[in-house]
Amino acid sequence: MRSSAQENCGMRRIKKLNRRQMLRLSVGTLLGAGLWPGSTDAAEGSKAEDFHFLVVNDVHYLDRGCGKWLEGVMQQLKGHKEKIDFCLLVGDLAENGLPKQIAAVRDIFKGLDKPTYYVVGNHDYRTQEDRKAFEELIPRSINYQFEHRGWQFVGLDTTEGLKSTNTSIPSTTFHWLDESLPKLDKKRPTILFTHFPLGPWVIGRPKNASQLLDRFKEHNLQAVFNGHWHGSTERHVGKVTLTTNRCCSFRRQNHDGTKEKGYFLCHAKDGKVERTFVEVKTG
Repeated sequence: MRSSAQENCGMRRIKKLNRRQMLRLSVGTLLGAGLWPGSTDAAEGSKAEDFHFLVVNDVHYLDRGCGKWLEGVMQQLKGHKEKIDFCLLVGDLAENGLPKQIAAVRDIFKGLDKPTYYVVGNHDYRTQEDRKAFEELIPRSINYQFEHRGWQFVGLDTTEGLKSTNTSIPSTTFHWLDESLPKLDKKRPTILFTHFPLGPWVIGRPKNASQLLDRFKEHNLQAVFNGHWHGSTERHVGKVTLTTNRCCSFRRQNHDGTKEKGYFLCHAKDGKVERTFVEVKTG
């Protein structure tokens, strides 16, 4: 076993490598060294504007009781309407992947009168292979990217059907990334959002999550927002912050034992992302 002194010496050697040498290292190695090479381009990138946005995860809509509760949540979300530009909803809109469940969530979030960007969760499938309702009701939301005020957002499918553990991100997502990432500006601040957690040592993390993060090593990735694990986690790979949050669901409970339901209010500022947990108060 290596001593802590040996490990510290190794980390110092890694930090002395140039950027090209760092790009050859794996995410795991960069994590240990506290490095992310793409972030070194942040100061050189085009100026990005400041704005606010919401991140909601794991609604798990089951029945009308969920709808009534979620409508109360929407009234609270509307309180941020004058401040925010849009909302990210990072998977598990439905409990059973039924069309009426997915449609209900979509229709309620239309009431925000701001764009909502979705990614699919494992509960948005009816069967292991059937996510037709999600794709028809929430079109063009499997693997995609959009730009906003000089920032780049990438939404990805990290599901393997209904499976909730011991999963792998599908090859179709990697194929999309390999075709699409070269078209993005490497220097612009970038935010990634998926359903399954990508942060190291988070329960439910796909087996090939590090391979996905490797694709972003040359990019100015600033934040990664995930769902699936109903609890607050924060991981860091250099300057990149990877998070999960407590769920925003009436029927479902948090996995970490906390009672509060809520969402993130985020501030993109000076090329970085600040976030605040906001607890749901429905009366």
